[in-house]
Amino acid sequence: MFDPQAFIDEQVGAIKAGVEGKAIIAASGGVDSATAAALASRALGSRLLAVYVDTGLMRKGETADVDATLKELRVNHKILHAADEFFRALKGVMDPEKKRTIIGNKFIELFEREASAFGAEYLVQGTIAPDWIESGGQLRDRIKTHHNVGGLPEQMKLKLVEPLRDLYKDEVRKVARVLGIRVAERQPFPGPALAVRVLGEVTPERVALAREASAIVEEELEAAAKKGLMPLPWQYFAVLLPVQSVGVHGDQRVYGHTIAVRAIDSVDGMSGKYSKVPDEVLDRISVRITNEVKGINRVVYDVSNKPPATIEWE
Repeated sequence: MFDPQAFIDEQVGAIKAGVEGKAIIAASGGVDSATAAALASRALGSRLLAVYVDTGLMRKGETADVDATLKELRVNHKILHAADEFFRALKGVMDPEKKRTIIGNKFIELFEREASAFGAEYLVQGTIAPDWIESGGQLRDRIKTHHNVGGLPEQMKLKLVEPLRDLYKDEVRKVARVLGIRVAERQPFPGPALAVRVLGEVTPERVALAREASAIVEEELEAAAKKGLMPLPWQYFAVLLPVQSVGVHGDQRVYGHTIAVRAIDSVDGMSGKYSKVPDEVLDRISVRITNEVKGINRVVYDVSNKPPATIEWE
């Protein structure tokens, strides 16, 4: 049986023994990176610098929330604003695997820059078991490249430290609860962020549509769960599709974008069933998105399980 306290003690000791000098950690604010940051901070103290990169691809209010989380954990950290760099690197890119590789390379470029300034030789990551399983290798088929695994450049200078590598999401949450991390129950969010929820080219304008639609999906499903209308799904978000369709606003013909709503129930992220969201909740989500997010005129609901689909669309 998994013992989170024993795991914490073991990993803090392992990081202390294995990291000589300074380290930086890629902190996204999600449960995986927050847990890894808390473990590394206990082991290294001021010898650790957590770097949160505002890629311009984050959810609504994400940067302020991450800053608050890291302050609560008393982790030495800095916020790096790099939206322009990421959008330039992703310009014209349509293929999801290329997106992930570009984002992985860009992250490492920025982290190596920060590590050099901080004098660090180690990079701590919140990589968990599904990340490297789905990224493939050896006898495993690649399902999708996770930016923190297959997206890493071969010539990376920093030495990797991955304290959560053998854990699944449910085990990470148990560790986070023992550590007192506020985001222990937070839904997963992909490392490439909204870049893999914007199908097709990633532009500031298209990301903004996905961001606003996702905020509505989160607000409505969380409100419905609080009212007892449904259980809160394991993961829930909006995807901007690379298609447009005819619609009507007032008496005017419009040609607008389509949003797909994804809500899925899972335990460890390796498999899942689509959530049975009540019609009234879906109706509310659809009305709000089409009324509040300019340029969206159609909303569809994803009723695919994992497998055969993955949780994310890219």
